[in-house]
Amino acid sequence: MEDKNISRYGSIFPIIIIVICLLSLLKVAKSEVYTVGDEDEWNSETDYASWSQKYNFSLGDVLEFKYTKGQHNALEVTEATYRSCDTSSGVIAKYESGDDRVELNESKKYWFVCDVDGHCLGGMRFGIDVKAVNTSITNLGPTPSPPANSANNYAFERWSLSLYLFASGILLNMFC
Repeated sequence: MEDKNISRYGSIFPIIIIVICLLSLLKVAKSEVYTVGDEDEWNSETDYASWSQKYNFSLGDVLEFKYTKGQHNALEVTEATYRSCDTSSGVIAKYESGDDRVELNESKKYWFVCDVDGHCLGGMRFGIDVKAVNTSITNLGPTPSPPANSANNYAFERWSLSLYLFASGILLNMFC
């Protein structure tokens, strides 16, 4: 009876291991979620030009604007509107929920401002250059630091490698 169970599962086990190995070997680009301003969030007290230079933004990444609804907003604008802080024209998208998520789904320069009186001119604005995955941005400034959740990415890569090595060992024992 026990031998039948082993042979039944033994025939599918190598397939499962191979699928796991293939999945762990694939280099699938993982999108990152960036809270604008990090722990300071979206407010009039943060230097967003410096904040935006800390990261490399890629296609599929998400910007999360967190703020008190009614006190701020977030507008995606043209470069001219960004530079002038005059939002009478050049507004591409407007976000006002207090917890807005903007997916960076194009390789281009993005420009964001707060439209509340005086906030844009006071520094609540930034621009980023989004590149295709696996390329870096052209921001001039300090060396970018990894996002806060990069430790999770490292742990995932270590776990994947460990799983791959474990599965390889099992396959070698089964077929050699």
